[in-house]
Amino acid sequence: MASKMTPSSYAVLALLYLKPWTGYELTQQAQRSLRYAWPKSTRLLYSEPKKLVERGYATTYKEKAGNRSRNVYEITPEGRLALAVWTQSRTQPPRMEIEALLRLLFADHGSTQDLFRALDELEADIGEHHQAIVELMASYLEGGHPFPERTHLSVLFATFQIDMFKAIERWIEFARGEIAEWQTTKDLGMDPRTETLTRLLANDQTPLNK
Repeated sequence: MASKMTPSSYAVLALLYLKPWTGYELTQQAQRSLRYAWPKSTRLLYSEPKKLVERGYATTYKEKAGNRSRNVYEITPEGRLALAVWTQSRTQPPRMEIEALLRLLFADHGSTQDLFRALDELEADIGEHHQAIVELMASYLEGGHPFPERTHLSVLFATFQIDMFKAIERWIEFARGEIAEWQTTKDLGMDPRTETLTRLLANDQTPLNK
């Protein structure tokens, strides 16, 4: 029985729609183009083309590379149809995984310095991603998009990414100011400042917009 199709499967299938790839090329391209929207391990991505072949959504053939041969994957008509059907299906609910936020939720097991360090690390990581997208957009202006006919899609996606990165950077600055007023991470409860923030949030407002 063929393995169940997942969003990762369809993402790899969409890459095959663009052109045939070797397994290695496909994995590298997936990591470049999907890492900000659908980050997955190399091992998982490498298994997806075989799953597509099992379902008849892709075929594979041998290609000479020096003294060696390698498998090249190519989408089939059935794969093109499956991709079209997927684009019309219900999307999965969004998920966010940021370990620094997990550390915040359980910060009462550590110190404020531990929390500051987690925020510093988050800021460094987000800053790196932010700068990478800015540089990528600059390369597009020089004709650097590998599939220029798809530039409008990449740029619209990049607007989401940059806005998200800026929002996280603003929140980090705000969180540092709040934590700086804490003597400890433990047992502060509903103190006056927390009550003020809670009332804002209960009215669908945020102090970051003030």
